[in-house]
Amino acid sequence: MTHSVFGAVIFDCDGVLVDSEVLFHAIELDVLTEFGLVYESRPFKARYMGMSDNAFFAALDVEAQEKLGRSIIEDFRPRLKARVLERFETELQAVPGALDAVSAVRLPRAVASSSSVKALDHKLKRFGLWDSFAPHVYSAEHVTHSKPAPDLFLLVAEKLGVPPSGCLVIEDSVNGVKAGLAAGMTVWGFSGGAHMDEHMDALLLEAGAHRHVKDWAEAQALFERF
Repeated sequence: MTHSVFGAVIFDCDGVLVDSEVLFHAIELDVLTEFGLVYESRPFKARYMGMSDNAFFAALDVEAQEKLGRSIIEDFRPRLKARVLERFETELQAVPGALDAVSAVRLPRAVASSSSVKALDHKLKRFGLWDSFAPHVYSAEHVTHSKPAPDLFLLVAEKLGVPPSGCLVIEDSVNGVKAGLAAGMTVWGFSGGAHMDEHMDALLLEAGAHRHVKDWAEAQALFERF
């Protein structure tokens, strides 16, 4: 697929526009360890990153039942939320270059994220990104099946009035890549977030991403050719 056929660009939020995944990841592993569920970083990111909150907690509940013989979600969820809110207040940043790169896109653009509506509103407005997308900001809460299902991306294409085959998706997670591909879209694997490493870059390509983009400077140069 050549650049000239793109009719819209769809951006994930966490780890793509806002550098939240590196914080989420560290906090999740720490809190899970406190409950007796210990994970290695790389497989945890590959499996869970990009999931909606509901899907993430449901999957963890299955793991807890299998490994611990009990559910932990009722206690885990509020503890996790408290830690996230505390650290986000002082440590959360935009991914470097995100706003300039988004501004370089002259096509219709949207956000399609597994975050909640409330969280998206807060994060995008905090870093001056909301006006670059509104009203086309879509959450997993807008669909029945979240990533890796294609539902969210298909909804966005419908709202933008662009065929799925004409949409370019920017994603940092295996679940997000799979969702974009299942929707029939072109997907670029993005590794400009602080949580990314060579292992995750390789996983995005293995999942089927059409190309790898290392940061927003590289992406912006590509956008300017559209």
